[in-house]
Amino acid sequence: MAKVPGFAKAFAGRWRIVEMDNWDGDFLDLVDEAHLTFKGKSDGEIAFGALNGFLDVRYGARDGSACAEFSWEGHDENDPACGRGWAMIGTAGRLVGHFYIHNGDDSAFVCERG
Repeated sequence: MAKVPGFAKAFAGRWRIVEMDNWDGDFLDLVDEAHLTFKGKSDGEIAFGALNGFLDVRYGARDGSACAEFSWEGHDENDPACGRGWAMIGTAGRLVGHFYIHNGDDSAFVCERG
């Protein structure tokens, strides 16, 4: 069994997406509760609006803080979609980062545990 990186423990579990720059709260929960979930050594998932995808995560540090950088692959309104993103532990234990859709939109986001 592969060892889980130390930084991964700070991100492990489900995070509720509570804010995104480009989409309002009603859209975020359109199909399912908007979330970003980190599992194990390098897996996870993301869902908001009509988008859902699986993450391939790499953990490390950025500016002295724990950071998770990820690529993702899934569907947006049933069309194949992919992209990348990153997340860091911000103030008050919130997760902050940026999400990119390949050849599409991008947005900063904020998550809370849960």
